[in-house]
Amino acid sequence: MKNLKLTVGTLLLATAFVACDNTKEKEAQKLVSEYTTYVDSVSDLSMENSSSNWDVIAAEYDTKKMKAESAIVGVEDKTKAENEIESASMTFETYQMEVQKTKAKMHKEELRNSLFGMNKVGDDMSFAWVNKDNILSVYENFVNTVKENKDSYSREDWDEIKLLYEALDTRKNTVENEGLSTEDNLKIAALKVEFSPMYTVNRMGAKAEENNEAKE
Repeated sequence: MKNLKLTVGTLLLATAFVACDNTKEKEAQKLVSEYTTYVDSVSDLSMENSSSNWDVIAAEYDTKKMKAESAIVGVEDKTKAENEIESASMTFETYQMEVQKTKAKMHKEELRNSLFGMNKVGDDMSFAWVNKDNILSVYENFVNTVKENKDSYSREDWDEIKLLYEALDTRKNTVENEGLSTEDNLKIAALKVEFSPMYTVNRMGAKAEENNEAKE
């Protein structure tokens, strides 16, 4: 009788372990599935949508990935789950790189629009729409906008601003031969004198801040 009780107890214990393992495996499968499904759903979003909400998307991604990786630790046969997690991670990282490119492009467009107006500057930066009658107002808006936002610009922003400034200057050389008035020319010269040291000082500050953040 004693041996029978021991045998029954052993079987019950073994059954409990099996049930526990099955529960753990099912939970792991569930969390891995949630993770891979989330990655698939993110990949279906438009780049503009993802770029605008990337912080929320990335935070949710990190949470789901952590849960999935933690869940398979105690699973006996986890090769399939590991492969699924790795494949989803590679998909997300590839998508993330494309989102970063889109975010950078959108940011550049926003910067250009703030300095010159909506969709005024094309990729060629020819400034063909600038003429002797509006060039002074273009410079004024450019310099005033930079002055108002100089503390928020990154080093990359300042580099883009410098490129735009030089392209506008190139257009000015053409406009001067098209009848730019002496009065407007002098006012533009004053704006250029104002912009130059503002650019130099603030770009240096932005670069120094960037270097400090990199060290941290």
